Amino acid sequence: MYARMAIYNFSGDDGDAKGLSSRAEQGILPILQAQPGFRAYSVATADGEVLSLSVWDTVAEAEAGSAVVGSWVASNMADELELTSLRYAEIQFSTMLGISTTD
Repeated sequence: MYARMAIYNFSGDDGDAKGLSSRAEQGILPILQAQPGFRAYSVATADGEVLSLSVWDTVAEAEAGSAVVGSWVASNMADELELTSLRYAEIQFSTMLGISTTD
């Protein structure tokens, strides 16, 4: 499995982070759930930054998911979010996903 890890600067105040996260859950999550290879999605916020983490079966599916997220953010949150970092990585183990190095 592969992770898409994106970090955004958030221009709203810290009180808006919960609202932003709710909008992502309601707007982005259903779109991601319809994408091939999608497994999981998490959003975390701290110190004016948003960490978006999604999990996919393949890196190609993660890249395709990234295009979908980018399009949604551009249409719905362009004034609030600025992408500062984007990476893809193979997941080596995860207690949440049930992936172990001993499998």
